[in-house]
Amino acid sequence: MISVTALGEVLIDFTDAGVSEGGQKLFERNAGGAPANVLVALQRMGFETAFIGKIGNDMHGEFLRGTLTSNGVNCDGLITDPDFFTTLAFVALDEQGDRSFSFARKPGADTQIRPEEIDERIIRNSRIFHIGSLSLTDEPARSATHHALELAKEAGCVLSYDPNYRANLWPNVGAAMEQMRSVLPMMDLVKISDEECGLLTDFDEPEAAAAAIVEQGASVCVVTVGGDGAYVRTAEGGEIVPPFPAGVVDTTGAGDSFWGGFLSAFLESNLEPAKVTLADAKMMVRVGNAVASLCVRKRGGIPAMPTRPEVEALLDAH
Repeated sequence: MISVTALGEVLIDFTDAGVSEGGQKLFERNAGGAPANVLVALQRMGFETAFIGKIGNDMHGEFLRGTLTSNGVNCDGLITDPDFFTTLAFVALDEQGDRSFSFARKPGADTQIRPEEIDERIIRNSRIFHIGSLSLTDEPARSATHHALELAKEAGCVLSYDPNYRANLWPNVGAAMEQMRSVLPMMDLVKISDEECGLLTDFDEPEAAAAAIVEQGASVCVVTVGGDGAYVRTAEGGEIVPPFPAGVVDTTGAGDSFWGGFLSAFLESNLEPAKVTLADAKMMVRVGNAVASLCVRKRGGIPAMPTRPEVEALLDAH
């Protein structure tokens, strides 16, 4: 049994790495893509994972497959397509370590996975099926995502969703809201950022947004609120779970590492989503906060994911 299978984008993050001797901006190649980041976080926590997606038959695609494989992620469902180029993202960092993105994805290979290319066997053998929202921006990946969700629901998988809004990948805000909201009623476990509240619901405040998502059927909704930690909501109510102190070097992968930590704690609980109490959910968020705290202390997404002993040491120290 695979603990978590994710579908979506795996791409290259060319991360801001200072300037050259000649004064030109330098970029460092890192493997990225939110669903892939989540899986590596889970692997580092000791869980078996699998990835479903598409890369190009190019140097970047080879690098991504090698990175996932070397981190233990099952890549049987990762397709190499010679007709499309691997998606690239250039990530600039400001003085606070916050990011801005520029994408080379017109189209990128990740948007070109088709419904008939989804490996049903992998999904049916998974405890959790996880998606982001970048696979909903374009066809045929959008149809492939909905097809995979139907398969996962039929198979009895726990459905996990972490939308990842990138304005310049959508034609307009309205299209983003429509597509990002379209899958919410299916979900068991949902994580959004405070900046995404108004996109996923009719409310800008984390408390109201999380309540609306739980009312739609999710058993647990978490809203990350930056340096204030995370607000978690179940049918019982909601609470803020404070973060761990961290000297931020790079926020790339912070939300993904958080959700990987959360899902690891959910898996260890052996609970069905509907049985998760607010106290349970707060514990899961605390693990997520610990993983994220360690991730942001290093550069990059996947390279910065902490190991289980590092996470346990932080939890024990606080």
